[in-house]
Amino acid sequence: MQEILDELEARRAAARAGGGERRVAAQHAKGKLTARERIELLLDEGSFEEFDMFVTHRCTDFGMEADRPAGDGVVTGWGTVNGRLVYVFSQDFTVMGGSVSETHAGKICKIMDMAMQNGAPVIGINDSGGARIQEGVASLAAYGEIFQRNIMASGVVPQISLIMGPCAGGAVYSPAMTDFIFMVKDSSYMFVTGPDVVKTVTNEVVSAEELGGAATHTRRSGVADGAFANDVEALSEIRRLIDFLPASNRERPPVRPFFDDPGRIEPSLDTLVPDNPNQPYDMKELITKIADEGDFFEIQRDFARNIVTGFIRLEGATVGVVANQPMVLAGCLDIDASRKAARFVRFCDAFGIPILTLVDVPGFLPGTAQEYDGIIKHGAKLLFAYGEATVPKVTVLTRKTYGGAYVVMASKHLRGDFNYAWPTAEVAVMGAKGAVEILYRAELGDPARIAQRTKDYEDRFANPFVAAERGFIDEVIMPHSTRRRVTRAFASLRTKHQEMPWKKHDNIPL
Repeated sequence: MQEILDELEARRAAARAGGGERRVAAQHAKGKLTARERIELLLDEGSFEEFDMFVTHRCTDFGMEADRPAGDGVVTGWGTVNGRLVYVFSQDFTVMGGSVSETHAGKICKIMDMAMQNGAPVIGINDSGGARIQEGVASLAAYGEIFQRNIMASGVVPQISLIMGPCAGGAVYSPAMTDFIFMVKDSSYMFVTGPDVVKTVTNEVVSAEELGGAATHTRRSGVADGAFANDVEALSEIRRLIDFLPASNRERPPVRPFFDDPGRIEPSLDTLVPDNPNQPYDMKELITKIADEGDFFEIQRDFARNIVTGFIRLEGATVGVVANQPMVLAGCLDIDASRKAARFVRFCDAFGIPILTLVDVPGFLPGTAQEYDGIIKHGAKLLFAYGEATVPKVTVLTRKTYGGAYVVMASKHLRGDFNYAWPTAEVAVMGAKGAVEILYRAELGDPARIAQRTKDYEDRFANPFVAAERGFIDEVIMPHSTRRRVTRAFASLRTKHQEMPWKKHDNIPL
């Protein structure tokens, strides 16, 4: 019996050693943690239960039968984050570069199946050189199995990807189908084809960092939702994010203890909107002053900064926030902002997270570049996302909302439940100057008369009362009472039940 126990311990020790001391040291030298160290930081202490520690690959080509490391380059299992069940896989770059084989993928598929069966999030820590070339088409088929499970799990359980090393070729598509992607600065990258292939095919010379580094994907492409300085910060922030999310679409978002008065008054909000209509202000100040304890987890902070998305809590319960940002492009909606907000709204709706929309939008961004790149269809994504969402929706208009952008931003016409406006709000087809130039084109040669027409238009429409008279605004509220009114609105909507007509699925304008 003792011999069997000794063999078990020896096998475990060999599996835990990964690729050996030399490769582990090389991993540390790059500022990266090992697969198991990452899991230890991510999960509650002592909660990790590993699956398939002794699994090995089955390849016999290219002399592979002589090198069959236990675990096959990925650590899989389950544990808890602040006491809540999660499933996790962590690719081990010290074992064959974390390359994906048939059995490697099988381990990942097993925990994804269990996550769906038991209703718990899946967290994938990606650090892999891609498909294992020695296995040929078998490794590609293995990727396909993972992709199919990403699709099946979408909208069923939250899926979070951490890119903590290279992620190239087919390996990028699995993270791309998950709900959130986070990267580590200077040590992770994502691209479909690497710099060498790009140089061969297009003759462009580009570094891996420029082509697919954290800065590229968080600021320019929008592929990643955030980037962190190192592995430790990334894992710590994922623990924080998990606390905002429900375990599955069958459960309500978690409710945490809170120590902030739901009826808290914020006098400073009465002066947040400047007297000068052309002067910007920071919408994030409003978000943090509404939120419990000022806690705001922002999603895609560096991409399409003219719109802000993220999670707050009200009375301890998770709420998704979408807000125009007057500090960037005057808060205009453009292609990137529409895509960013639409995806966030759809995530919230899929997982039963109420949506708070804070509106100060002059319209859609004009210009040939936007039109040629399809702003009509991209803008329709946000319109579609809000219109199909059946979760509680509360909207607050702070300053202006013009034209089609008024309708798009969670208006009453898209089944908004509570639509509030501050006294400073303006709801109109367009700004006074543009409207007067169209309505009184024949009088453009008389500046004094045009000035009077502009003042008359502003007096009539530069307020929330015309919309309120028609019932499009439920109430005009004082800015200082916004937290109290919004919190009470969401509390009254906890039992909301609304359904869409039966359909196999919708056909959102992609």
